Amino acid sequence: MNFVEELTWRGMIHSMIPGTEELLSGDKMVTAYVGIDPTADSLHIGHLCGVMMLRHFQRAGHKPLALVGGATGMIGDPSGKSQERNLLNEETLRHNQEAIKAQLARFLDFESDAPNRAELVNNYDWMKDFSFLDFAREVGKHITVNYMMAKDSVKRRLNGEARDGLSFTEFTYQLLQGYDFLHLYREKNCRLQMGGSDQWGNITTGTELIRRTDGGEAYALTCPLITKADGGKFGKTESGNVWLDAARTSPYKFYQFWLNVSDDDAEKYLKIFTFLTQEEIAALAEEHAADPGKRPMQKRLAEEVTVMVHGRDAYEAALDASRILFSSSAGDALTRLDEQTLLDIFEGVPQFEVSAEKLAAGIPVLELLATETQIFPSKGEARKMIQGNGVSINKEKYTDPNGVITAASLLDGKYIIAQRGKKNYYLIKAV
Repeated sequence: MNFVEELTWRGMIHSMIPGTEELLSGDKMVTAYVGIDPTADSLHIGHLCGVMMLRHFQRAGHKPLALVGGATGMIGDPSGKSQERNLLNEETLRHNQEAIKAQLARFLDFESDAPNRAELVNNYDWMKDFSFLDFAREVGKHITVNYMMAKDSVKRRLNGEARDGLSFTEFTYQLLQGYDFLHLYREKNCRLQMGGSDQWGNITTGTELIRRTDGGEAYALTCPLITKADGGKFGKTESGNVWLDAARTSPYKFYQFWLNVSDDDAEKYLKIFTFLTQEEIAALAEEHAADPGKRPMQKRLAEEVTVMVHGRDAYEAALDASRILFSSSAGDALTRLDEQTLLDIFEGVPQFEVSAEKLAAGIPVLELLATETQIFPSKGEARKMIQGNGVSINKEKYTDPNGVITAASLLDGKYIIAQRGKKNYYLIKAV
């Protein structure tokens, strides 16, 4: 496939240095890299556009490098930031690097014997023994302060966006990133750096450094920063980032994020975050236009991305979990949930605690619903609702007002889900 053409129709190209398309249109394999700062032990979906670019690049027959910025992660990139980042120690950075590589392996081929197999590199490995004097002589003398000051990321910080200005440490970031490009140009014949549009200044510093030091030609390609139609920040929820690590963001929550994107965003995200063809996406858009209520674009988007990141089994489990709230009898599905998914599904519902000892002995259902938990204001109202088929315990209708609830009803040994009417849920926890 033609890499630039593929990214163009997907809306994944913001800027390119002239000559980039010609470089990639020839018969020769090209090496390119994307940098990732290892500030956490997981990628989040804000990283996904860059990762998808690398995957398209490898599918087009070229060689992708994923650069984990162990050295630059110790400093922090001022691009798009209003405050300096916290600095990380080497042990934390190494741990984060290994975790990130495991996630990237779901997208990129690191293990085969193919000439374009992906490689993971860490700039700490070539920066850790680089003395300040050597850096000043070999790198600093080639890029003027005037050139560095002209970068938008620097100008914004100096023009009042940052309360404390811009530290020298952060000011040198573009030189460090520029040297990464020079090092990979020399050691890996890397001719192209890709990244988000906010990285344009740092990337072009690298191409300029290669030109001035080695007389070489290097290129840049950036993707647009992903936005939401309503102007909100992509990938952010009330609880923070949407992570690729299931321990940080459960597959259920991950699936729900994509399922709940707007109609305006769904088609755009299908192009960027899936490998569906242009024809497949057009057919989904047509199906969606015919019956928006069925949300076919969101459902397919959620499926494709969840399977890609977490696997088919996790997707099926997330699908089962998402049906629980909308199914009148989902008791079997409820008993199969792990604790975190159960808590995710019923996040925000009123919660009550009851004694595990009392449950072991058995609590009359009216007492549980009206005395221990106050789900009903009185036993009389609870009785009336039960007799009218308006109460469910663990998604199963409860019809005996004289019944007793025991520890046998606990989900995952800890929880009971009570339902009053169709939409009122309550989480009871045994303590």
